[in-house]
Amino acid sequence: MSSGDEEGRTTVLTEAVQSPSEVQDDLALRPTTLDDFIGQVSTKRNLVILIEAAKGRGQPLEHTLFYGPPGLGKTSLSCVVANELGAQIRITSGPALERAGDLASILTGLKRGDILFIDEIHRLNRTIEEMLYPAMEDFSLDLIMGKGPSAKTLRLELEQFTLIAATTQIGKLSSPLRDRFGAHFQLDFYEDQDIQKIIERNAQPLGVKITPEGAEEIAKRARKTPRIANRLLRRVRDYAQVKKFSQITAIVADKALNLLHIDNYGLNKADRKLLRTIIDQFAGGPVGLGTIAAILGEDPGTVEEVYEPFLMQVGFLERTNRGRTVTAKAAMALAADV
Repeated sequence: MSSGDEEGRTTVLTEAVQSPSEVQDDLALRPTTLDDFIGQVSTKRNLVILIEAAKGRGQPLEHTLFYGPPGLGKTSLSCVVANELGAQIRITSGPALERAGDLASILTGLKRGDILFIDEIHRLNRTIEEMLYPAMEDFSLDLIMGKGPSAKTLRLELEQFTLIAATTQIGKLSSPLRDRFGAHFQLDFYEDQDIQKIIERNAQPLGVKITPEGAEEIAKRARKTPRIANRLLRRVRDYAQVKKFSQITAIVADKALNLLHIDNYGLNKADRKLLRTIIDQFAGGPVGLGTIAAILGEDPGTVEEVYEPFLMQVGFLERTNRGRTVTAKAAMALAADV
């Protein structure tokens, strides 16, 4: 899917499957400047220096890597950086770059100062990753023409561009690839106050009236993650619309989120099942990741990337050398929820 033009300065090459309305909502809710971007204060301060320095030298931005759990704004920050630079950004992902020709067609189409954003860069295959090395360092692309003894190497010169990449698993990046990024930024979970500000700001473009108490109620259940906060805001909006409420209050938000089985800690049914399974069947742990994934019917990577970061952040789950262990804090929270 692609969107944008010379005025929009954004080209989306690949995108996760979403409904058309959610795609439009996401585009409307994304900040366009660093001043609009709420949270991640330290990262924003460093990005200001990086951007202003690049502008002052009249050079493209250094290759930049964002890493952290899903939904914290890595893609949004990349688009903000492009907007601050007045640069065109082209967006793709590691799994989408299957063949050398896919990457070659993108790189040869970039102009000086353009930004290539690769999401989930840890999922690049080895061939594509090795093609990136000379592209990032020397702004050249080595293509092999033909096969066997008659094969020849063709070197194409590229315009100086910036690669911005995002990953939820920086440990899976090879050292040669990771070291080619001049700037690394770790995105952290948000404070509830920042999530509330995001909800209050995003309610307007969604056509929603919301009280501060209503925004606070959603924020405390949003797992400290803007993406989840926006999704919950849309679901509470739907509930308020169907039930004929003129605005979202704390009571309305509470009823809507309870209907979705999201408790006061932001835990959903799968989270509670994970924790209760470890408590009931394994005496609180330790238990291996593979066992947990099998019980939940999920891929181990999904459990590790989606469920565990938040549960560890709020102190409900611990990773040990022997496996996962539920904390006393989690046991008390689940007991109160019964």
